[in-house]
Amino acid sequence: MFLKSVHHAAIICSNYEKSKAFYTQVLGLTIIAENYRPSRSSYKLDLALPDGGQIELFSFPTPPKRVNRPEACGLRHLAFSVQSITQMIEHIEGYGIEVEPIRVDEYTGKRFTFFQDPDGLPLELYEL
Repeated sequence: MFLKSVHHAAIICSNYEKSKAFYTQVLGLTIIAENYRPSRSSYKLDLALPDGGQIELFSFPTPPKRVNRPEACGLRHLAFSVQSITQMIEHIEGYGIEVEPIRVDEYTGKRFTFFQDPDGLPLELYEL
């Protein structure tokens, strides 16, 4: 097998400062690098995940809206593994962010739930 892991997920946001605060303060991701690209009027923020993966957060002046149907083709959601789903939910809700009720994966028996980033991107918490 040639693929080793997922290196990064790239997210385009509508409000850079709001999304930067969400991913760094609410989710606790560490900034690797932050660059403003004048030729594109765009920020690129590289954020570290604890397992070595990354999230790249981009801003652009007028990004098009994403199709809003949950079953549309393309990336469905981004999932984060957590040790304690209950503790993470309490942390996220402490910022006034709505979290869906916990569900149980019918195949693995693991608990999971969904919430959204500032642009409505569905994010999942999946308990190890």
